[in-house]
Amino acid sequence: MRITKLLTDDTILAEIGQRISTRRVELNMTQAAVAKKAGMSKRTLERIEGGASGQMLSVIRIFRVLDLMDNLDRMLPEQGPKPMELLKQKRKIRIRASSKKQKPDPVKKWKWKEDE
Repeated sequence: MRITKLLTDDTILAEIGQRISTRRVELNMTQAAVAKKAGMSKRTLERIEGGASGQMLSVIRIFRVLDLMDNLDRMLPEQGPKPMELLKQKRKIRIRASSKKQKPDPVKKWKWKEDE
């Protein structure tokens, strides 16, 4: 099943649990072995595989044990610069930092150089 925004939260949790279970079986690992390596109780893993809500830390630990960390990176990729920002950067590449410019004093009256 493809996970889309049209699915309910419970359906998505059930699908994620099923996928974790399938991956665990593919790796020929028992629930007890995965739970031990992930540092959690077997019951916690059973609940997550059964579609119950779990803590994000538990899911990350399970993904680590099942070698699925790359999938987390694909799920929420880093935001790179936008194309227009890249074009602007190509035109003007800063070489050094600039100092803050001082604002002119509005009270000070302007004078001709000859008046000084």
